Amino acid sequence: EDFTTSLTHHLLVSFIFFLGRGMWNDPACPARGFYTYEAFITAAYFFTSFARGSDTAARKKELAAFFGQTSYESTGHPKNTSIYTWGYCYKEEMNPPSDYCSPSDTWPCVPGKRYYGRGPVLLQGNHEYGAYGQALNADLLNNPDLVSNDPVIAFKVAILFWMKPVPPKPWSHGVLINLWRPSTADIAAGRLPGYGVITNIFNGRIECGHGYDARVADRIGFYRRYCEILGADPGDNLDCYNQRPFDPVICPSTLLFNKE
Repeated sequence: EDFTTSLTHHLLVSFIFFLGRGMWNDPACPARGFYTYEAFITAAYFFTSFARGSDTAARKKELAAFFGQTSYESTGHPKNTSIYTWGYCYKEEMNPPSDYCSPSDTWPCVPGKRYYGRGPVLLQGNHEYGAYGQALNADLLNNPDLVSNDPVIAFKVAILFWMKPVPPKPWSHGVLINLWRPSTADIAAGRLPGYGVITNIFNGRIECGHGYDARVADRIGFYRRYCEILGADPGDNLDCYNQRPFDPVICPSTLLFNKE
């Protein structure tokens, strides 16, 4: 189904309004002019299930959650302003501490290339650039700057992160449309369906499981703002304060992924 026609006219108008309300085109943002509605829609065509839930409410909720998490990852709010209007301000990590190159037979680092965080989910490390590039038919290992120079690829990487499970973590899309069912171990760890599990997927090892965390609260703040703009119900279990993080992920040599 066509991405744009799968959304109601009201939702599409609301979503365009949401894009216009952001500060990502402010002169203070290094990514000014990079992230566009057209680039997002072009990337979304590649994924046949993204934001195509069974009804308008499900589609609104998934869009709000996707942009809530990725806005936090790319935020750049100045002091004394509302953080929740400053998503998508950056398109790459500023002053990276290293080249993020790890030994790999499958995805060896290319001399002179640096694999620091780029795009709305801050793709990072030669393993990720190699695996994501293979899944998207783009040579990101040799050309990592594509993620910060080509907005369609930047959005494709972000949506792929959203759509793919990397065990033991589930996939954010599955959590949002209730395809993921928590196991007995998940329930014991406090990992119940909701936006909080998605934060756990994104950065649980750092942010989850130790009580209140301001970073988690900011992710929720972005999400609530977009839910309000789109008229979406945020649902339950929004934080991961008391969720144990998922076990560490061993970077796969390939991504088990299809466009569904």
